[in-house]
Amino acid sequence: MATKESTDAGGGEAPARGGGGVQALETGLTVLDAFADVIRPMMLKEIALAADMHPAKVHRYLASFVKRGYVEQDAQGRYSLGRGALRIGLASLASLDAVRLVTPLLDELSNALGETVLAAVWGNRGPTVVQWRDSPRPVMVNVRPGSVLPLLSSATGRVFAAFMEPPLTAALVEEELKERAAESAYPSNAGEVAELLDGVRALHVGRVTGDVLPGVDSVSSPVFDYDSRMVLAITALGNSARFDSDPAGPIATAVRQAAETLSHRLGYPAAS
Repeated sequence: MATKESTDAGGGEAPARGGGGVQALETGLTVLDAFADVIRPMMLKEIALAADMHPAKVHRYLASFVKRGYVEQDAQGRYSLGRGALRIGLASLASLDAVRLVTPLLDELSNALGETVLAAVWGNRGPTVVQWRDSPRPVMVNVRPGSVLPLLSSATGRVFAAFMEPPLTAALVEEELKERAAESAYPSNAGEVAELLDGVRALHVGRVTGDVLPGVDSVSSPVFDYDSRMVLAITALGNSARFDSDPAGPIATAVRQAAETLSHRLGYPAAS
């Protein structure tokens, strides 16, 4: 009778316990998983420890992975992920579409909060709304998919201003500051902008209370991709008379958690 060890080493495809899979393949993937959280090359013993397997067993899988290009071995005998694994990883990342993936999250968020929610991306003129969900108590605003939001007077814009690369936002910030300085509206100078954006970065939440839209409050949180770049903002808004815009309140917390969930789905390292 073949043992589990000999079955893994052979050419047969032993069914996984519980059915519906191939146990040897799942074991091999466990070996590959050992590379996921370590960015440096590893020795065989380190991989075996991470995979919780005998080194001899791990070595057989590594030999196959090296042959197929999914793992590489250097002159010192250390192993790292190879071009085959990179190719699959890049294909997976290319298939991830933040706008598509945010759709069910917006539906869930709108239903849970009973408030209007939206998603925005960075367009050629600034933060641009790409999805919108009205609440049962819709707010009367002239904002819909395609609308471009200001950087300094919208919760969505403040999140983009805080987390996008400064060269992309500098010209728009300067333009808006000129208008705000004339109106003595906060923020109206570079120092106030820096203070505001530091607060957004600390909390991962932007908020406004009736600034760009009188009588409407909003909170927003950033979504990041695998390369730690901000790719989207999730925002909730509602009537100032009942909307809780406290960054530590339940609405902001739910928005931030939704953004973190999507960031994790997009491979953002800090969300792992």
